[in-house]
Amino acid sequence: MEKKSIWDLDRDSVEVFRSKKKLPLTVVLDNIRSLNNIGSIFRTSDAFMVRRIMLCGITATPPSAEIHKTALGAEESVSWEYYPETMDAIRVLKAEGTMVCVLEQVKDSVMLHDFHPCPSGSFAIVAGHEVHGVDQAVVDEADVCLEIPQFGTKHSLNVAVSVGLAIWHFFCALKR
Repeated sequence: MEKKSIWDLDRDSVEVFRSKKKLPLTVVLDNIRSLNNIGSIFRTSDAFMVRRIMLCGITATPPSAEIHKTALGAEESVSWEYYPETMDAIRVLKAEGTMVCVLEQVKDSVMLHDFHPCPSGSFAIVAGHEVHGVDQAVVDEADVCLEIPQFGTKHSLNVAVSVGLAIWHFFCALKR
């Protein structure tokens, strides 16, 4: 089998990408400290046509060489907004009628594969700090807490991996 060249992939320009209809999905980053994780989330969001990213608290914003290193330019194609407080972003989402879905291990969480988003809805995935997770006040405002089942010895996945899995889940459910 021959690998595809960059020309075989026929990707959109940033301008064309920005004009296209997006997945009704927002990613909220609650105090993510790693610029590499932020860049990776931008790149995954570009790949699956995420509507926007809300960068909150200590989460760094573009332009940044460290974000660019993993985003590879996706920080230019994906719309983003910055909020000093994550709760301000949550209030905006709630006012828009967006269902707030926190990625967190909580009592009575819903396993990601058991969550079936309504294709006519609007959703936000909230991911938190690499050590402390999503702030409790944000968890308290969630419409649902989604958990990614794990079967090994570790208690959590890397935040960029978790967001990637969640974006893929929503993409598959909403693009049907």
